[in-house]
Amino acid sequence: MIGAVFTIFVAMWFYQTAKQAKVDNMFYWVAGGAAAFFAIQALFVYSDVSILEAFRSSEGGAAYEAVNGADRKNEGDFQGFGGVLESLFFELMPQVAGFVAVAFIRNRFMLKEELTVKNLFSGLKELFQSIKQSFKTTANQE
Repeated sequence: MIGAVFTIFVAMWFYQTAKQAKVDNMFYWVAGGAAAFFAIQALFVYSDVSILEAFRSSEGGAAYEAVNGADRKNEGDFQGFGGVLESLFFELMPQVAGFVAVAFIRNRFMLKEELTVKNLFSGLKELFQSIKQSFKTTANQE
């Protein structure tokens, strides 16, 4: 769910940037950015699952989820403050990594600008302002 929202934002961000920069094949950039985000996100989700399974390798075997269903997995690993942080990391890291990767692709290949933090995330403020403005125009039409 979080990844889908991020994918929509990435597609909108690439579209807005391509429109402002007047690049050729604008829709290829939008589709490519969304596809790159999705691929990197899927790669990180797969690696997260592999890491989590490595943490629990001692619990393996036929009875892995036999006792108490899926709750058995959560008895020791994700309790307490450290467990909350670990859960947040594994939940959000695929989206953050994908977003940073497509920001790099956008900056380096679409805009061909110098690699700085400001350039890397440029256009995000305008993206959210245009989203906010679209809600205002929709409310005014009703």
